[in-house]
Amino acid sequence: MRVDLFDFDLPDERIALRPASPRDSARMLRVRADGALDDLTVSDLADLLEPGDALVFNDTKVIPAQLEGFRTRDNNQSRISATLHMRSGPDRWKAFVRPGKRVKEGDRLSFGGDGETCLSGVLDATAGARGEGGEIELIFDLSGPALDEAIMATGHIPLPPYIASKRGEDEQDRLDYQTIYAREDGAVAAPTAGLHFTPELFARLDARGVSRHFVTLHVGAGTFLPVKADDTADHLMHSEIGHVSAETAQALNAVHARGGRIVSVGTTSLRLLESATDEDGTIKPWSGPTDIFITPGYKFRAVDVLMTNFHLPRSTLFMLVSAFSGLETMRSAYRHAIDAHYRFYSYGDASLLFRSTP
Repeated sequence: MRVDLFDFDLPDERIALRPASPRDSARMLRVRADGALDDLTVSDLADLLEPGDALVFNDTKVIPAQLEGFRTRDNNQSRISATLHMRSGPDRWKAFVRPGKRVKEGDRLSFGGDGETCLSGVLDATAGARGEGGEIELIFDLSGPALDEAIMATGHIPLPPYIASKRGEDEQDRLDYQTIYAREDGAVAAPTAGLHFTPELFARLDARGVSRHFVTLHVGAGTFLPVKADDTADHLMHSEIGHVSAETAQALNAVHARGGRIVSVGTTSLRLLESATDEDGTIKPWSGPTDIFITPGYKFRAVDVLMTNFHLPRSTLFMLVSAFSGLETMRSAYRHAIDAHYRFYSYGDASLLFRSTP
């Protein structure tokens, strides 16, 4: 499909720079299966679901994966910035490095130091091979838990570019850019639909008889990359590591068998569930990478309802929601959201999408 079909104009003032407080006070646009729209708030969610429905959350935990440092070659240094993308070994991460042209295989990289002397950083690495998507494998001097601790001490929260270009990261972001149920270290971006949940909202959902289930997809920096191709067929999706336990798969299959609905909290949970589901709709245990790319025409197998934030023009995520609810429906929903002053992107408001009927 042509990528420009997924374009729209978004005023800069619609981009949220801080989340709503309390989290569940954010606005939420319900998009019904027939395309009808309702202006609500996230705190209304329990009233919109039925007893026996199941919410599926991504419990990945954001790490401070933005590293600032220096590249050293022949005793010459230049400043670089690296965003860790996906772990590839106990001592290795794939990363997007800027400026990428300054780094070649074999260069020494030093993060967290003052750059006054060679290899003066807290965290040192050697540049490895460059991947097809432009990412560079970083081979660190540390490994395992020692590397994890050094990243936690050295790194910064990698705010999305559309926020980072307007303000710097601060200590509040370490709290705001994390779900209340995050537990599995490894993401470099938050599963942002989950940022809206509070203990109070969980209590209302429990009282309603809506069950909670958790999967893990470590969101990579590729989620921030724009679609540069003119056609969706030419876009390269980056893999992300995910896990669906046998217990969770069995529980969700039982929800469908009883006539309940699977409600995915976020596109990351949806992409993982769809990767783990057979053509007959059976969800299987899953562990490994997925690069699933969902565009209009995709036949959904697992997810019935999707809660998600408002996404960028021409992004793979706007393509996904257009596949879920219909391109024209989502174009209309986004026009309404812009006109009604909804707040967009990671710290913005939410939408609750009911799958369109083919």
